[in-house]
Amino acid sequence: MTIPEGFVSSETHHGVTTISFYSMRSNSLPSNVLEDLAGEIHAAGLSEETRVIILKSEGEKTFCAGASFDELINIETAAQGLAFFSGFAHVINAMRKCPKLIIGRIQGKCVGGGVGLAAAVDYAIACEGADVKLSELNVGIGPFVVGPAVERKIGTSAFSGLAIDAASWRNSDWAKRKGLYAELHPDVASMDEAIEKLANTLAHSNPEAMAELKKVFWAGTEHWDQLLPERAAISGKLVLSDFTRKAIEAFKKS
Repeated sequence: MTIPEGFVSSETHHGVTTISFYSMRSNSLPSNVLEDLAGEIHAAGLSEETRVIILKSEGEKTFCAGASFDELINIETAAQGLAFFSGFAHVINAMRKCPKLIIGRIQGKCVGGGVGLAAAVDYAIACEGADVKLSELNVGIGPFVVGPAVERKIGTSAFSGLAIDAASWRNSDWAKRKGLYAELHPDVASMDEAIEKLANTLAHSNPEAMAELKKVFWAGTEHWDQLLPERAAISGKLVLSDFTRKAIEAFKKS
């Protein structure tokens, strides 16, 4: 029996649904985690018990390390590549279309697809040390699927710089100044206190007003249902190149 690499859990208390994900390799995102994340976000959006959603990951050091290299290296066809990267498209589109506001708990570093998750929440609360890096170009692909979410949040100039300088980290203060994070706290305790306070406030706010507000926030992204799968096909093709395979193998060994 194959043990899935990672899991997603969800629980609801007093109108607040907390969706948490984990994988053993720095909270990277294999296909089963992506599928379950999209499903839990969609379900929470439909639930009458849910007023607000908190998206978080387990552990202390890394919020999300992006795509699972173990899965990337085993992709053998463009169809398999499309299917894998479509997992990111499904998660981002689920977050975009969810009628409930989503608070992101960003306790540590974000790489690649992890930056996309942080960008796709409606309000990200982070602590110092939650640095960011779009490393995709380093392994021969690019932040094609998460790019629209990141660019929407921080602007074209900042997104371009992050995507091109794929080897460099931007610190958490940079991410706050560019708008990726709405709040930045000195430690986990103060971050969690701020998240609890905001979630409680939103759980007692008008659900219809919040749903309408979310529509306003995401206006102009309706074409993402088509755009993100198209971007997934680009990544799915590039991941088959010799350059990318060698680069991923080198990263795994480092």
